[in-house]
Amino acid sequence: MLKRSLTEDAQEVFRAIALIELGARMQVLESELTLSRDRMIRLYREVKGVSPPKGMLPFSADWYMTWLANIHASLFYNTYLFLKNEARCSHLDALTKGYRLYLEHCQHSETEPVLDLTRAWTLVRFFDADILQLTKCCRCTGKFVAHKHDLQHNVVCGACQPPSRAGKTKKAAAARREALGAAQVAQAA
Repeated sequence: MLKRSLTEDAQEVFRAIALIELGARMQVLESELTLSRDRMIRLYREVKGVSPPKGMLPFSADWYMTWLANIHASLFYNTYLFLKNEARCSHLDALTKGYRLYLEHCQHSETEPVLDLTRAWTLVRFFDADILQLTKCCRCTGKFVAHKHDLQHNVVCGACQPPSRAGKTKKAAAARREALGAAQVAQAA
């Protein structure tokens, strides 16, 4: 076994803590870090106060193709690529910084995050495995997530052409009913 210096070990622990705080699952930690499993479990318990969740990770690239998930995945992955290629961040730094920026954007725009860190990490792995690619929208010229062998010409992204039911969630419907009710009360007074 290769001996690491104390500073390298401490950096690895800080990376693990950052990933755990962002919601990384054990499989993500084991794949990205060199700490022992027992040590990561102890760290997870110390940071979160509970044992790490068990279960399988998401495994379908199709999840990223639904309208809202595609917009969020495209936002995150373009940010990740910028940090990796332009800012010269390492893969792990680009992942954590990109995910923090994504969360910040969601908070600023008062939108619920759709991606958790595990989904973001899986997205990057799908790109690395050539399962997904970025496709250029013919309207906004932005790049969005698509299957590797999908059409490339005259394709419109979900942000430019949302489906007819977009934004008609239960929460939006409840807000409309509440506004309608308030208007009726004001009319009656």
